[in-house]
Amino acid sequence: MGFADQRFNVNLSILFTELPLLERPAAAAAAGFTAVELWWPWVDSPTPEQSELDALKKAIEDAGVQLTGLNFYAGQLPGPDRGALSIPGEESERFRANIDVAIAFARSLGCTTFNALYGNRVDGVVPAEQDALALENLVLAARAVGRVGGTVLIEALNQPESPKCPIVSAPKAIEIVDKVNEATGLGNAKFLMDLYHLSMNGEDLPSVIERYAAKTGHVQIADNPGRGAPGTGSLPLEELLDQLKKAGYDGWVGLEYKPGDRPSAEAFDWLPREARAAR
Repeated sequence: MGFADQRFNVNLSILFTELPLLERPAAAAAAGFTAVELWWPWVDSPTPEQSELDALKKAIEDAGVQLTGLNFYAGQLPGPDRGALSIPGEESERFRANIDVAIAFARSLGCTTFNALYGNRVDGVVPAEQDALALENLVLAARAVGRVGGTVLIEALNQPESPKCPIVSAPKAIEIVDKVNEATGLGNAKFLMDLYHLSMNGEDLPSVIERYAAKTGHVQIADNPGRGAPGTGSLPLEELLDQLKKAGYDGWVGLEYKPGDRPSAEAFDWLPREARAAR
């Protein structure tokens, strides 16, 4: 098998960021890709003006690419935040206000897959209180997404780069997935398997794939060390993706890596151009 047998999309919140947001979909298309994903683009607003939503929708449509994944509002990302849904007070309210807005925007582009980042621990707040709030908000999101036949993703980050985030292992993310599904009965919460984050945690990646491929709703990759393109580090990404495919995963693989000190358009030489368009 190999890279040519995968369905890749480009994360426009980490690649092509040298360009304004509205120019990135066309840049991805010019590089040969037909699918993209995004972190929530408006870090200061869970409910941006409709004109801003419409402009991004038009840019994606005009570029002829498909939106296949969108983060719910997650605070300052990139930046110090790692999500909003477990943060008591204003940030939790912002997450809730964003749910219907994000779903409506994504659905207008045919996308029904949403990443719900958990958030950091807050000094002075009992962890159990944050976890109860997180479950409440994840259940709200899963039910809302369920009404459009969609999926909510729970991602494990990595402890070295996200020391205040409690979801920093595959088993912990799976625990949250199971709790949400048990609470809703919908079964639409899935694991977001980011191979870079899991490798940074020192996890046994073949074992993670073997144990959790069936509960995985999305995969993201970057090489390690460095979070660069495949081939810039030491992860056997081609083999790992082959293992995932053999284990039954046939979903998208998000390219969520840093281009380095070169333009993003030059950071795809590891993937033949004919393998970039989704099949």
